[in-house]
Amino acid sequence: MVMMLSSPSVLSFALILSLPLLLLVGPRVLQPHRNNLLITLPDELDDLALFRRAISVSARSNSSTLHHLHKRRKRKIAFMFLTNSDLHFAPLWDRFFQGQGRELFNIYIHADPSAPFNPPSYDGTVFSGRLIPTAKRTQRSSPTLISAERRLLATALLDDPLNAFFALLSQHCIPLRPFHSLYHALFNHEHEQRSFIEILDGEPSLWSRYIARGQGVMLPEVPFSEFRVGSQFFVLSRRHALLVIQDRRLWRKFRLPCFNRNSCYPEEHYFPTLLWMRDLEGCFPFTLTHVNWTGSTNGHPYTYRPHELSPGLIRTIRSPPPNSTTKDHRHGFPYFFARKFSPDCLQPFLDMADSCLFRD
Repeated sequence: MVMMLSSPSVLSFALILSLPLLLLVGPRVLQPHRNNLLITLPDELDDLALFRRAISVSARSNSSTLHHLHKRRKRKIAFMFLTNSDLHFAPLWDRFFQGQGRELFNIYIHADPSAPFNPPSYDGTVFSGRLIPTAKRTQRSSPTLISAERRLLATALLDDPLNAFFALLSQHCIPLRPFHSLYHALFNHEHEQRSFIEILDGEPSLWSRYIARGQGVMLPEVPFSEFRVGSQFFVLSRRHALLVIQDRRLWRKFRLPCFNRNSCYPEEHYFPTLLWMRDLEGCFPFTLTHVNWTGSTNGHPYTYRPHELSPGLIRTIRSPPPNSTTKDHRHGFPYFFARKFSPDCLQPFLDMADSCLFRD
């Protein structure tokens, strides 16, 4: 009997019988969540072509002749909006930019082509014609959000060599201070060329986020000791924007889909980890965008409603809590943006724009 069970024919028969079970269970165990939006090879190749063009143009703009020319002209802030719905607060942002010459800023919008989006069409909007043509589908808990942010950076780098800072925002973001305050803070000579990006370690969920793609998958490029987390929204210097689109090594890991979507927020991991590993000294490790995580649901921050809005709330969320000065070394930097607000907050914000929001 023992000889029969150990014979090659019996083992082969047992393997054949186990195939249906493997086909049933295997995909659930070995494959990422079936609803994950994957990054296709054609999309990846399109992005690489865009990045190469941006890198090449940036290299030419750094030549001595052009560098001298740029020093005589105003440098700009690139405002990059990542959205999968309408830009509800476009009229408020128009008020924010009002009176500022276009020599000080540019606007770029990555709108998910699979989602309904109606670009602002009223007369005089600064958002007119600012949709980037390379936009692709995005999905929460997937690396497609990283891809979208890298496309925004590459497009802004390619579009204007005078773009010196790159501010990532969402359709739920509002400005908290006047434009000139932000411009002065970013281009203060003491802080020039430093990025503002939240970089945290020691967070309770850090390990579960690290292994969201599977045990050991991030090795050897990203050991757990180097893995960081932070806010999705940042302000990067030009050299860090270039660093992001030049990266291939870490991207090979972060582009992989997750098995555990409950711990998968790649856009909150990739940028902090990359800059932590490559140029921490070139960063202020905090965000300039206020977010209220009290009462958050399903990974989304608290959403403010119209009845909560007041000049007192604006004053409160402009400044970080007193104990944050030692935690993230803000060096006196306030918040310049905030999220998350429901679309019907627009009119109350417009009503208090001149008397509160855009007055220091």
